[in-house]
Amino acid sequence: MEQIYFAGGCLWGVQEFMKHLPGVIATEAGRANGTTHTTQSDYDGYAECVQIQFDAKVVSIEQLMDYLFEIIDPYSINKQGEDVGQKYRTGVYSKDPAHLLLAQEYINAREDKDRIAVEVLPLTNYVKSDEEHQDRLTRFPNDYCHIPLDLLHKYKNAK
Repeated sequence: MEQIYFAGGCLWGVQEFMKHLPGVIATEAGRANGTTHTTQSDYDGYAECVQIQFDAKVVSIEQLMDYLFEIIDPYSINKQGEDVGQKYRTGVYSKDPAHLLLAQEYINAREDKDRIAVEVLPLTNYVKSDEEHQDRLTRFPNDYCHIPLDLLHKYKNAK
């Protein structure tokens, strides 16, 4: 089992989408690469993200990147849908340099690579979100989400 962290705006929709994908074993809502040990402030530098545990024999980093790019606006800086602010930036984070290399190669292979605002960085700090934020859209499916509902349900029965 391997881990990668995806930031794609509000973490509720990213988690709901990613947890249903083939090869994804588990997800956890959290915050990545902040400057503090808590996430009590909007000024702590964290990106809302989802920890994705996956089976690399079933799903590759490139496939996971395809999925991420299906649900984000990769050109937007600090904004996805109606969510605005640094914590809603897009990013790919990992402790495994090979994951980061593959993610960067994925972006570099795109014709629009010069416009892409998705950061690809080593994971330096991670804080798990409180239980209220875990699997939020499973528990409250009518809550706000910037990801279109048809995409949220596209892979639900794919596992």
